[in-house]
Amino acid sequence: MQPFKAILLKLFSVMVFITMISLIKATADTVPPGQAVFFRSAFAIPVICGWLILRKELRHGLRAISPLGHLWRGLIGTTAMGLMFASLAYLPLPEVTALSYAAPLLTVVFAALLLGEQVRFFRMTAVGLGLIGVMVVIEPQLSMASTGQMNKEAALGAVLAIAGAGCIALAAIHIRKLVQVEHPAAIAFYFSLTSTAASLFTAPFGWVALSQGTTFLLILAGILGGVGQICLTLAYRHAPVSVVAPFDYASMLFALAIGYFIFAEVPSLQMLVGAAIIIAAGFLIIWREAHLGLERGKARAL
Repeated sequence: MQPFKAILLKLFSVMVFITMISLIKATADTVPPGQAVFFRSAFAIPVICGWLILRKELRHGLRAISPLGHLWRGLIGTTAMGLMFASLAYLPLPEVTALSYAAPLLTVVFAALLLGEQVRFFRMTAVGLGLIGVMVVIEPQLSMASTGQMNKEAALGAVLAIAGAGCIALAAIHIRKLVQVEHPAAIAFYFSLTSTAASLFTAPFGWVALSQGTTFLLILAGILGGVGQICLTLAYRHAPVSVVAPFDYASMLFALAIGYFIFAEVPSLQMLVGAAIIIAAGFLIIWREAHLGLERGKARAL
């Protein structure tokens, strides 16, 4: 076990993913979500395949024991990406980041409902606390107190982000079943392949001609997505989930910095309070899972 190396890899992967999301956000006003998903997935494939070749794991990556399982995981994950990418056109980057933290909270709920896992009072209390934090974050988008009317675009963004978090949680549940029979390399490869193919079906619904600059940003986003995925996987190989997972929340610091300096987004105090509540709930769940010895590193990494 190499915890220091694992933490550095995790922080680097978080920074890479936030940079990737920022590139998607920079194009979100003109590029449809499905088209962004295509570039994010298609240009991650060469990176992942190159990594598998270097590790001599390509044969594992190409071997699918449960093709239908890969298909469902890919469709759920593609939907999650599309919803999150769509929300970036309506909400500031830190807000979307904060709402994405609802995913591990919802994973606990779905694990109880779909996998029959026993969820005790402590974890359900943490989930409840996190959902309160979500409501604190989205309340300004749904409130009509100040202007007498709802900001429909911001409300739509909040709904899209929460729906995306729900799909991320469902994907995590599916992965936890899939890793029992599939090699992690195969899960990573076939997810990128499936999401690339699935995103093509959105082409008739409004793909646009891209400028050279926009094309470059989207290709770079895809490459960074592949790099981030590799670093994340390596991080979980060097240390237990209880050591690595809490550093997910460093993404809020990167999101705040990028949102402020690149997109001129100034977060409200209410958003920061809500994000802090969600992060606190996430920490409690991670601590409790570590205490109970629940190993979910593979699912988190994938």
